[in-house]
Amino acid sequence: MEKAKNLKKYRKVKDTMGTVEVLSDALYAAQTQRAIENFPISGIPFNKNFISAIVIIKRSAAIVNYKLKLVNKSRRDAIVKASDQLIKENMEDQFPVDIFQTGSGTSTNMNVNEVLANLANNFIKDNKNYIHPNDHVNMGQSSNDVIPTAIHISSLLMIENKLLPALNKLSIDLFNKSKEYNKILKIGRTHLQDATPMTLGQEFSGYYQTIANNLKQINSSKKILLYLPQGGTAVGTGINTDKNFGRLIAKEISKATKINFKECENHFEAQSSQNGAVQFSGTLKTLAVGYHKIANDIRWLGSGPRSGLGELTIPPVQPGSSIMPGKVNPVICESAIQVCCQVIANDSAITLGGLGSIFELNLMLPLIAHNMLFSIEILSNSIDVFCDKLLDNLKPNIEQCENYIEGSLAMSTSLVPVIGYDKATEIAYEAYKKNKT
Repeated sequence: MEKAKNLKKYRKVKDTMGTVEVLSDALYAAQTQRAIENFPISGIPFNKNFISAIVIIKRSAAIVNYKLKLVNKSRRDAIVKASDQLIKENMEDQFPVDIFQTGSGTSTNMNVNEVLANLANNFIKDNKNYIHPNDHVNMGQSSNDVIPTAIHISSLLMIENKLLPALNKLSIDLFNKSKEYNKILKIGRTHLQDATPMTLGQEFSGYYQTIANNLKQINSSKKILLYLPQGGTAVGTGINTDKNFGRLIAKEISKATKINFKECENHFEAQSSQNGAVQFSGTLKTLAVGYHKIANDIRWLGSGPRSGLGELTIPPVQPGSSIMPGKVNPVICESAIQVCCQVIANDSAITLGGLGSIFELNLMLPLIAHNMLFSIEILSNSIDVFCDKLLDNLKPNIEQCENYIEGSLAMSTSLVPVIGYDKATEIAYEAYKKNKT
């Protein structure tokens, strides 16, 4: 390990604490390097969408600070160009700081400040307009308002661009299945026992309504993320920034994202608490619970093919066993179920993260950010796969559905209004004893 390190080229960089060695080709500087050395915890960096959200904040801040005559045109243009380059090229390797870091996310905020300053200085032709990561890129900001603002921006962008399109497709697919299967009679089941008849379409209409309800809840709950803490700086007072900064940067961020963000109503609440994130995460958990039910039901209905329920024929997507030839497993359902469990666990982490709100700052912002975006990402991807590789080619086994209907003792339920519960029960027991329909 030490030998490999010696083969790499390093440069010496100074900050307020002294000198550190940084990789020669790294765009970040001393504060990022210290964070890399201080937090070798999980090896998990931030989601690229979260980094992009911070870059959008920096870009918007440069434009607003120019309007407020706090930064000159040369510096504004350089920071904007650097931000655009970073968003376009991504450069994920330049943001290696672990998610388990300082609770305010200062390390990642400074990581972005340093990379942007380095890139922006490539667009500066004279030394007098040199761009400093704190003085210029971070002007009018604090990690304490940048990181919670980035949580809102990145979450909403992923909701709009990934989660809602996936959910809308799932909703349409389930609705179409409910119509397609509406004349296929089958036996209902309660307590894992035979119940009264229904149609396969009615069963799927329940799945459709679950997702339709989730869509309503998400569209309602996401509105709380529209309010941005930016402008409160360190504790919510707005120290070291213009009084109009919060309002103006919300407008600028709205232009960049095409989402109508607003300045929060109270900066002290917005920075000291993460109730909005906790609330929205609860909506994702509710989605996960409903999605789990659908995936698990389809898995059971497709069980067999000869010794299970077998009312559905699940499309084969890969061999199911390394030892049993011809076996096909409900792998898409199983993947979805695991995703749902992870999202529920992520919600628990976010809830505990909400308990990190102490005095004027929440001290678990990175934990909240990572788990929120992780949930949105895996739910979106899983739902896309569920639609494409399962629902699109899912087929009913009509013959099996009919056989269960004919053999079910629950058919006697329809006799109750005519001959009464007791006599209908006698008929059911008689049919069971003699193995008759």
